[in-house]
Amino acid sequence: MIPVFPHAMPVEGFVGGLMIGLAAAIMLLGLGRIAGVSGLAARATGLADTGAPRVVAAAFILGLPLGALIVSMFTGGVVTHFPDSPLPLIIGGLLVGFGTRLGSGCTSGHGVCGMSRLSRRSIVATAVFMGAGFATVAAMRAGGIL
Repeated sequence: MIPVFPHAMPVEGFVGGLMIGLAAAIMLLGLGRIAGVSGLAARATGLADTGAPRVVAAAFILGLPLGALIVSMFTGGVVTHFPDSPLPLIIGGLLVGFGTRLGSGCTSGHGVCGMSRLSRRSIVATAVFMGAGFATVAAMRAGGIL
């Protein structure tokens, strides 16, 4: 346990990071494609005509919740808290989708795959993602929401 972060789970985070890196490496080395979730989701649903083969994209997208389900069966799951109203989740989802299109990719594509390839565009995009996240948390704490 880390005194400053009493609920931190460093071992689990480390293992999860290794698994994400391994999945990204397999996609890049095996298929020559970036493991960006927004691009794979667009390809899996037929919204995009280019990218990984559609069946691969669908398997990757379906594997995300199935992998979480399998891990939760062995670990007892994770306690989650959602707002009483679905409206903030819907608004947040739409804003994330808009930002993903605006930034030509999502945090997994830019933050994991692009940063590891030292892509300037991905480094800038990740800095913007992180800065926006920090600003949002600060604003919500200042407003008494968090």
